[in-house]
Amino acid sequence: MSPQTFTKQYINGEWRPGSSDKMVENVNPYTSQTLSTIPSADEDDLNEAYRSAEDAQKEWMTYTPEEVQSYFEALIKVVEKRKDEIVDWLVKEAGSTLVKAEVEYQAALGIIKESSSFPTRMTGQILPSNTKGKENRVYRSPKGVIGVIGPWNFPFHLAMRSIAPAVATGNTVVVKPASDTPVTSGLFIAELFEEAGFPKGICNVVVGRGSEIGDAFVTHPTVKLLSFTGSTEVGSHIGELAGRHIKDTALELGGNNAMIVLEDANIKKAVQAAAFGKYLHQGQICMSLNRIIVHEAVHDEFVEAFKEKVESLKAGDPSEKDTVIGPLINHEAVKRIQDDIAASVEQGASVLTGGDAKGNIMQPTVLTGVTNEMPVAEHEMFGPVASIIKVSSEEEAVRAANHSLYGLSGSVFTEDIHRGVEAAKKVETGMIHVNDQSVNDEAHVAFGGEKESGIGRFGGEWALDKFTTVKWISVMNGYREFPF
Repeated sequence: MSPQTFTKQYINGEWRPGSSDKMVENVNPYTSQTLSTIPSADEDDLNEAYRSAEDAQKEWMTYTPEEVQSYFEALIKVVEKRKDEIVDWLVKEAGSTLVKAEVEYQAALGIIKESSSFPTRMTGQILPSNTKGKENRVYRSPKGVIGVIGPWNFPFHLAMRSIAPAVATGNTVVVKPASDTPVTSGLFIAELFEEAGFPKGICNVVVGRGSEIGDAFVTHPTVKLLSFTGSTEVGSHIGELAGRHIKDTALELGGNNAMIVLEDANIKKAVQAAAFGKYLHQGQICMSLNRIIVHEAVHDEFVEAFKEKVESLKAGDPSEKDTVIGPLINHEAVKRIQDDIAASVEQGASVLTGGDAKGNIMQPTVLTGVTNEMPVAEHEMFGPVASIIKVSSEEEAVRAANHSLYGLSGSVFTEDIHRGVEAAKKVETGMIHVNDQSVNDEAHVAFGGEKESGIGRFGGEWALDKFTTVKWISVMNGYREFPF
């Protein structure tokens, strides 16, 4: 299938048009050019996808570890062979810069490689019993059919982060890609699985609006676990629906991540890290830095150096090698962010640099004099806006970092590593990094948040545990006596 023909659904190993009379228009956020128009899936298509996944899973779970790993070895080769196409689609569909597309590609490849080890890591246990002559066995098995709702910001990696480990542990998947990135968060992945030779029904992709098939995707009786990466508002709705139908969830949601810069920090290194952690992919990452909390002793030094660094970042065409700031996903995002900036300025913040926008390109922006009550600090920006908050002590810095409904990632900068670790322990977040920025994701490490940033963990043994279930089978050697 050539890139121009990504206009169909992928169900049970077949490319077929969606049955709805509605369309999903796939638009390049930089040029506003329509990349494709896709006839949407309706509930009949969704039912067929889930039925196909359910049928395929019964056979797939019987494959030996060696057989499953052979498919993953083929998938790795296909992904490596088609790297340039994947990067090209990330640039034109998601507005990724070439640097971001490379980061995303490598992260996704890492997930596939890590997942390829899962078939031989699905171990059980034999436990002792308090009943004489009894042995307790715990068997691990796949959950069944997994529903994956793909995001638009890191579409290829974050969809693959659920698809690869789910399939590697004996499950099958139905994927509903983001409407803004239907190719990179779904259809291209289906084609890669197809080219790698996976059996029909293992990976199914249905493209459709949430308003038409979203709730049915979650509540369908076949699906055993819903994996979603996206906003807290949508994740809360998914969690509510899933809970009502007693379905498991893996939810990676919003973030309002803070970097703490203590008075003994290496300011040059902190500035470099802050620029990357804030402006990679225009700040449209759940792990992006939102607030930079700086000790008053080094505040002015940091602000001056950070302003100089930010003003050196080129904004523009994401396909050009030296572009750091590409487009926001749509104009609604630009307007939302600029409204928050204006409201924060009214409350006393100052725009140190940036703030202007042309089309969907927004200049990298820095605000000073920010407090946690201002919109730019209270809300998840999901855009190229850094808010600097001045504090007078480490204790105040930790309190400021924790002044948020979110708790996904974070950062602490200090020359005293032990001090940094102790401060990091006090920040209410699922992940935090000493002398590094907040955007970190390694395929073998626990990834996830606290508070309103989500439920569950991805990565390594934590993903293996999430996509499988265990069953206790006890065995009596002989027979036991009962009191009646």
